[in-house]
Amino acid sequence: MNSTVQPIHTNSLNISDGLAPYASREEQSLGRQFPEPAPNTRTEFQRDRDRIVHSSAFRRLEYKTQVFVNHEGDMFRTRLTHSIEVAQISRSIARALKLNEALTETIALAHDLGHTPFGHAGQDILNQCMKNYGGFEHNLQSLRIVDELEEKYADFNGLNLSFESREGILKHCSLTNAKKLGEIGKRFINKQQPGLEAQVTNIGDEIAYNNHDVDDGLRAGLITIDQLCEVKIFSRQHSIVMTTYPKLPEKRAIHEIIRRIINVQVTDLLSTTNKLLKKANPTSRNDVLMHPGPLVGYSNEMQTMNLELKKFLRKNLYRHRRVDDMSDKAKNIIRTLFSALINDPKLLPLERQASVHKMEELDGDMGRARGIADYIAGMTDRFAISEHERIFNTSEST
Repeated sequence: MNSTVQPIHTNSLNISDGLAPYASREEQSLGRQFPEPAPNTRTEFQRDRDRIVHSSAFRRLEYKTQVFVNHEGDMFRTRLTHSIEVAQISRSIARALKLNEALTETIALAHDLGHTPFGHAGQDILNQCMKNYGGFEHNLQSLRIVDELEEKYADFNGLNLSFESREGILKHCSLTNAKKLGEIGKRFINKQQPGLEAQVTNIGDEIAYNNHDVDDGLRAGLITIDQLCEVKIFSRQHSIVMTTYPKLPEKRAIHEIIRRIINVQVTDLLSTTNKLLKKANPTSRNDVLMHPGPLVGYSNEMQTMNLELKKFLRKNLYRHRRVDDMSDKAKNIIRTLFSALINDPKLLPLERQASVHKMEELDGDMGRARGIADYIAGMTDRFAISEHERIFNTSEST
């Protein structure tokens, strides 16, 4: 990945007026990897957001698993709908805190671009397959996509996003990989914080997936309202809704409970974060980066309730027999695909063969493996299934 950056040439559309002093500002951006003239009808961070929305990787999120495999039902969340929900929650929080809303939205929409098919099961097994080749981290893969793998523009590979957008996308990164990333990896090495827009998106992601996994789990019949009433944050809102609307149909009651849970989480987050900001008194984005800990967070009570909800979902939903069965099938598909393709890259489509061959020439077996991982990680659920059938049905019939 190109570690150098070029300054951004700002225009009259910059919206720094009205932002808090510690918000991210385009005129203070560390720039892009390749110089470009300023956009005429939008801000620089809005340009970043639009490039994400128009990317191939973003469109493929429509057919990638959140919890339930995409073809199991049209009503369940996918990576795409999850990303949109994260963007909505995160933008609302950013607006209330007077942060840069466009940058927050960009990070939220891009944060899952590097996810494999079949959700966390796919990521875990691809990381195992890549154990001897540098591993697989979906956050790092998201950065690879926006820096290198998208092929749309005449002047550069990737999307040439601003440094701040790229930094926000890279939520986690091992020290080994951080050392290879130049400027973008320094905060992991120096143990610095990300900007507040990225911190907001991190928690917006958590709010979205916890609450909407509850909704999907109830819809699928894998968890019940009676079980959830043992979880304090759900029980409190359930009691209020049932008292206020005793005859409300269950489907609408569930929606009402979940929207109220999101509201109390966001309200607590804003109250606590404002207290943290007042105490720390950052006067610039750099003060946020150098602070010893995050400045966006919950109260102790809300943290405890959220942890209880997470533990409930892990035990009762993510480890449910039906989800485990689906995960085992998904892992087998990715494991066998990786094994077949790395042993015989000629099984790849011709265009991909050329790409993997080029990477192999540059970096030997490591390059070949990374090229295969790029290909598999970019698959949708149904394409991974069809590729598995194509390769193995063909092999079995010859």
